[in-house]
Amino acid sequence: MKRVGATTLKGNPVDLKGRALAVGDAAPEFKLQDNGLADITLASSAGKTRIIATIPSLDTPTCHAETKRFNDEAKTLANTEVLVVSMDLPFGAKRWCGAEGVETVKTLSAHRCTEFGYDYGVLINGGPLDRCFSRAIFVVNPEGKLTHVEYVPEIANHPNYDAALAAAKG
Repeated sequence: MKRVGATTLKGNPVDLKGRALAVGDAAPEFKLQDNGLADITLASSAGKTRIIATIPSLDTPTCHAETKRFNDEAKTLANTEVLVVSMDLPFGAKRWCGAEGVETVKTLSAHRCTEFGYDYGVLINGGPLDRCFSRAIFVVNPEGKLTHVEYVPEIANHPNYDAALAAAKG
């Protein structure tokens, strides 16, 4: 398996499990839980463009801001679904979304499925965020192919929103 590359948290190296995905790869299938405890798969949104944002937790400042930004941007994207994936429990994500007025993006929990993190190359191995996800953005076209991949090198930093949104519109 190809390693994801250098990822840090506040300048300290972070070990990631899994392989790095690349533009042109088929997006790996998954089964995650939404805020209502329903199973959601990649196939659930087949025929749409998907922006998949992986984050450590909705309860961190950067993840909070990123999810709010994608919630606002999603309202302007035709035939596009935005999925924000973390290890947060569905109950906590539902509470957070309600408190923040987040209704357009789907927050999904991988708490039952660490395979998602491995398949997408974002599963943190060890350290203070062990078993959480690093920050990354994947844009999947309606046919299930990746058209944009960004593994954010510093987990505390924001992704390149403009590049992800351009790929989703492109």
